[in-house]
Amino acid sequence: YKIVEVVKVQDLSEIDSIEREIMLIKVRATGPLRAEIKRTVDIFRAQIVDVTPETYTVQVVGPEEKLVAFIRAMGDTKILEVARSGATGIARGTKVLSVSN
Repeated sequence: YKIVEVVKVQDLSEIDSIEREIMLIKVRATGPLRAEIKRTVDIFRAQIVDVTPETYTVQVVGPEEKLVAFIRAMGDTKILEVARSGATGIARGTKVLSVSN
C-alpha cells in the first residue's frame, strides 16, 4: 500500500471555515432495536447504508461533536465496528486555499 503524499496542510482555526468528518458505524440491529436505531439515525440526519438481518451500517457526516454524540446515543452494547475519516475542511465564501509549489 502506498501512502498518499501530503501536498499542503493549513490551519483553518484562524479563518471562517467549514469542517466535516465521515463515520461508518456498524451496529447490532435485531428485534425491537431496529426501530430504535432507525429513529436515532433519523434524529441525527444520518443514513443507513447497509442492512442485514442482524446489523445496520450507518453513515454519519458532520463535525466531530455530532459523531461523538451519535456514538453515545448508540451505546456500547450495540456497536460492532467504527471507521472514521478524520476531519477535513474548506474556507467559507470566496477565500480559496491555494497550493504553492
